[in-house]
Amino acid sequence: MRLAMVVLLVVLLTGLASAVSASEQEDGLSPVHTGDMPAAFAAFKSAAQQGTAEAQFNLGLIYANGRGVPEDEKQAVKWYRKAAEQGYAAAQSNLGLMYAYRRGVAQDYLQAVHWYRKAAEQGYAAAQANLGFMYINGRGVSQDDGQAFHWFSKGAEQGYAEAQYNVGLMYTIGLGIAQDHRQAVKWYRKAAEQGLTKAQSNLGVMYDNGLGVAEDDSQAVNWYSKAAKQGNADAQFNLGVMYAHGLGVEKDEVQAVTWYLKAAEQGLDDAQFNLGLMYANGQGVERDLDQAASWCRKAAEQGNGGAQAILGIMYLRGEGVSRDYVQAHKWLILAAADGYKDAAGIRDSVAAKMTIAQLAEAKKLAHEWKPTASEGVN
Repeated sequence: MRLAMVVLLVVLLTGLASAVSASEQEDGLSPVHTGDMPAAFAAFKSAAQQGTAEAQFNLGLIYANGRGVPEDEKQAVKWYRKAAEQGYAAAQSNLGLMYAYRRGVAQDYLQAVHWYRKAAEQGYAAAQANLGFMYINGRGVSQDDGQAFHWFSKGAEQGYAEAQYNVGLMYTIGLGIAQDHRQAVKWYRKAAEQGLTKAQSNLGVMYDNGLGVAEDDSQAVNWYSKAAKQGNADAQFNLGVMYAHGLGVEKDEVQAVTWYLKAAEQGLDDAQFNLGLMYANGQGVERDLDQAASWCRKAAEQGNGGAQAILGIMYLRGEGVSRDYVQAHKWLILAAADGYKDAAGIRDSVAAKMTIAQLAEAKKLAHEWKPTASEGVN
């Protein structure tokens, strides 16, 4: 099954500060709760101009998100900075974000790290997670997996779901810490129980493969389902596999097609390939070789060796596409290079049917081919 190996960037650009001290700032929160953003803006601006850090931070949020005023990232940076210079951790964290992503200010990873660190050292979980991200990617600091794990762990221990997920991921692959699947399961579960879809998907993988926990197909389906219903493409694909093979759930090829399609439409090549096979074999859907070729092509263009092999065979046989030995040979060359079983033998059998010129063209096309980036097809 697919395990999502993506370290998340944690951002914080939503939610007004709830901690207030000045009476005028307290007056500003009431309109926010009632949805009267113009009144809230006026109250926050008045308090911010008087130097109240919470108000300055909230004013930055309003400008960053365009709530009640036109979006203005330069103004957001201005007010975040004022609050950050007073030591307000949330503002320091968001100012770091603005520097990291060139929002209202020139991109500067050193400044991003500077402000993330100030907030992180105050115990601000989002900044701790973002500082971990900077270390794992070597942005504004020397790349250091150990430091990345250190900062992710601090955020995770405070219950920050994205940091918990990243700690789980680092334990899974042994990055910055010794590999420990039991610990990975522990942290994935904490994040998954907060509704983080990537954690739910990866927890499903751990149950599916018996990594750090007893193998349990029913639990795998449970966690895949939670993530899939929230739109996680890896979980949708894995749930499709479970339905296709009757693992942890009653076999249902129609449901398999449903979930493959959802993942395929998000551009997931494995799902596109499996969906193509379902159409080719008439499993869970009426047999349709045109659709089979279409979905296999989408996966093949992303570099999926299995899809390249099947597409090559479809060109060889003229199924779902016009027979074309040049295209057949091209795709089989690529599939064989990817190590796909039997592709080399079929490629050579196609070559026996081709002219020297056709062979040269196929080899040229294969040499010039480059995979395309994954794109949704909704």
